[in-house]
Amino acid sequence: MGLLEAHSALAGKIAIVVGGAAGHLGRGASLALARAGVVVICCDNDLDGVAAIKGEASGLRGTVEAHYAEVADPASLDAFYDMLEGEVGGADILINMAGGVRRSLFDRTSREDHARDVRLNYGYVVDSCQRALPLLRKSGNGGSIVNFTTIEAHRGASTFAVYAGGKAATTNFSRALAVELGAEQIRVNCVATDTTLARASNAALAPEDFERLAELGEDALAKSIEFYVPQKRPPSVDDVMNGVLFLASDLSRAITGTTLHIDGGTIASLGFIDWPHGDSFMPAPLGGTLKKLVGTDG
Repeated sequence: MGLLEAHSALAGKIAIVVGGAAGHLGRGASLALARAGVVVICCDNDLDGVAAIKGEASGLRGTVEAHYAEVADPASLDAFYDMLEGEVGGADILINMAGGVRRSLFDRTSREDHARDVRLNYGYVVDSCQRALPLLRKSGNGGSIVNFTTIEAHRGASTFAVYAGGKAATTNFSRALAVELGAEQIRVNCVATDTTLARASNAALAPEDFERLAELGEDALAKSIEFYVPQKRPPSVDDVMNGVLFLASDLSRAITGTTLHIDGGTIASLGFIDWPHGDSFMPAPLGGTLKKLVGTDG
C-alpha cells in the first residue's frame, strides 16, 4: 500500500485530538487528519482557536468539531471525555498534543510551577489515554495513540528540568502502555519534535531571550538553527504532520512503543554543533570560533 492509499484508508475514522484547535502543531494535526477524511473531535483551551477551526476545515474531506477544555484542570478534561462518551460510539485515533513550558533555572521555579509542568507534559496524557481506551476498544479495530513528547526527553535539558522529566515520563509511559495493549492491536507511539520557529513563537524561551534576539535582527533565530540543525532548517508543520499521519495510518500497523523524531537530525547530532569560522561539527568550538568569542582577532 502506498502513502496516498494509506492516508485515504483513514477516511471515515474518528480521531480525538487533545490540544488540537490552536498553535501551529495542534491546529495542524486536526486539519491534516481532516484532509485525509478523518472525523476529528478536538479540545483546546484557546477559545479563539476553538471557534475558528471548524470553519477552517470547511471543504476538507473530513470534519473538525472543537470543544473547550483545559488539560491543566482534570475536571475540565473529564468533562470533555464525558461528552465524548455520550456522543461518540467509538474512536480509532487519539493524539495528545497539549503541553507547554517556559525556560527557567530550576532554583527560580516554584512547586506550583513544577506541578503545572508535570500536569501539562505528563499527567494529563495518562488521564487522556485512560479515558480514551474504552472508546478505542469500542471500535473493535485496534487503534493508534500518538503522544507528543520532545527531544528534551532524551537529553539533559538545562533550564527545562521538570518539563524534560515530564516528557521523559510520557515517553516511557507510552512504551510501557504499548506492550500492555499490543495484543489488542492498539498501538502507542510518540512524536518527538525539537526547536522550530513555531516553538519560539509559542514562548518556550524567556522574554529576555527574545529581547536579545530582537537586537540582532529578524534573521537571528533562523541563523542559529542553521548551526544547530543538521538539515539547516527546522521541520515545517507539514513535515511533523506527515509523521502524525504515518503513525495514525496502517502504514505503521507493526510499529508500537517507539518514538519518531522529527527534528531535522538533532537527535542524531546530540551535542555536535556546526560551529562557524571553519570549526564545523564538534561538541565544543575550536580555534576559529573561539578566536571570535574571546576577541583575540583584534
